[in-house]
Amino acid sequence: MQFHQLKRKTKNKKHVQIGRGGKRGKTSGRGTKGQKARAGHKIRPEIRDTIKRLPKLRGYAFRSIQDKPVVVSLEMLEKVFQDGAEINISALVKACIVPTYKGKYPRVKIVGDNKGLKFSKKITVSGIKVSQSVKDVIEKVGGKIKSDEPKVMGNEDKKHTHRSPLTTHD
Repeated sequence: MQFHQLKRKTKNKKHVQIGRGGKRGKTSGRGTKGQKARAGHKIRPEIRDTIKRLPKLRGYAFRSIQDKPVVVSLEMLEKVFQDGAEINISALVKACIVPTYKGKYPRVKIVGDNKGLKFSKKITVSGIKVSQSVKDVIEKVGGKIKSDEPKVMGNEDKKHTHRSPLTTHD
């Protein structure tokens, strides 16, 4: 027996190669040209898939992205704080009226119940949003409300005069 006469006990297994002629034909079972014939084709854009998953029922509303403020009643401030107290977010957290979230102070708004607001303490509120009815009650008693939030200026304060370069004003 010579070397060129040796044969393996088991033959090599051939894997079917797709798209290179042979049994599968011209399109290798893909059936078409272009994007649909390529590997990993995705015809629809992904944003369309997310839009299709959203509910189409009437009355469905998305949740607001903005965090809603923690509501504190004027009645609670009457019970917890002394006369002449300085009330801000850190004071509300120390008094365990408002919880912190992941170590951060939340937004807070002081509101009153509509049962006829009775408030007797002179307090100073700073850096907290206050409803109009509560503001009136606190100022009536002699308290102060300091707002650290920037105010948005209206267009009435700004005077714009537009002069066209084509016309002359004498």
